[in-house]
Formats: sequence, C-alpha cells, structure tokens
Amino acid sequence: MTNPISTDALEALAAKQSITEVIYGYCRALDRMDKEAAYAVWHPDGTANYGEGIFKGTGRELVDWVWTAHAAMSAHSHQIANVLIQVDGDRAVSEVYVTVALRTLPFGDGGDVADIYIRGRYVDQWSRRDGRWAINHRDYISDHSVTVPNSDPAPHDPRSIRGPEDLSVALFS
Repeated sequence: MTNPISTDALEALAAKQSITEVIYGYCRALDRMDKEAAYAVWHPDGTANYGEGIFKGTGRELVDWVWTAHAAMSAHSHQIANVLIQVDGDRAVSEVYVTVALRTLPFGDGGDVADIYIRGRYVDQWSRRDGRWAINHRDYISDHSVTVPNSDPAPHDPRSIRGPEDLSVALFS
C-alpha cells in the first residue's frame, strides 16, 4: 500500500518551486537587463542589505543600484546553487548560493578588461501576498571575490545579448 502525499506537503513543494523560480528569474532579469522583471522579485515594501558601505535600501533601489553597476560591464552572468527553502504557510525563508561573473568594458589605450568573480549568498525572507511569492527582505553575504586582469578582451558569443533581442527572450515571451 502506498502512502498518499499530504495536501500540506504538496503545498510546501509548490511554494518551494515558486520561490525557486523567482530566484532564478531574478538572475535572468539581471543578465538580460530586464529591469521590470527584476523589480517584480520584490514586494513593494521589500528591503535589501548588501553589507556595510555597499548597499542598504528598498528592493527597487537595489535593482537601480545594480543596473548602474551592470551597465558599466560588457557582460555578466549569475548562477544559483544550493537552494535551501523552508516554508511556513504564507511565509518562507531561503538561503541560496550565487556566483556572479562580470567582465568590465575595455579600459585604457590597451583595451584591457578585467574579469570579476564573486561568490556569496542570498539570505531571503519571503511572503505570499495575493497568491504571489516575493521577497520581503534580503541580506546578501559576500563569501569571496577576485578580480583578474585580462589582456584578451575577445568578445563573447554575439548571440548573448543583454536585452530583449536575446534568443531566450523570444522563447519565454
């Protein structure tokens, strides 16, 4: 005889999947430079703290701050790993590991670039309001970063576009 899965367990799994997709969607929004999608990750009163001297403010202000930094790059890519989510009704907490790879625009007469690799964690508090999971508060914890000078500013694959012209955007429209 099989044990049926309880309704509570199914609801928790559905919540975890929804939250996971919001986390992935945030990274995709940053990498495709889709500002409205990045704003949607946060509840209107959501806040973020990226550490002393880095950033503290609303989720919307964080997106604007990140936009300025990313606009000064030629490419960036965010990856998520080790997703841990705990759900309690319409509230949840999560810790996810994030790796960010950034490439600067060429600088100086030599056209050199730098590759920046950052590893950290998003420690988020969530709530479901009107059926939608979004972030109430994020603490970002930086675990490691390194900047590597690179004298080979070879372009990335031209199909990788930071904007609505990217091939993947049409697939998900």
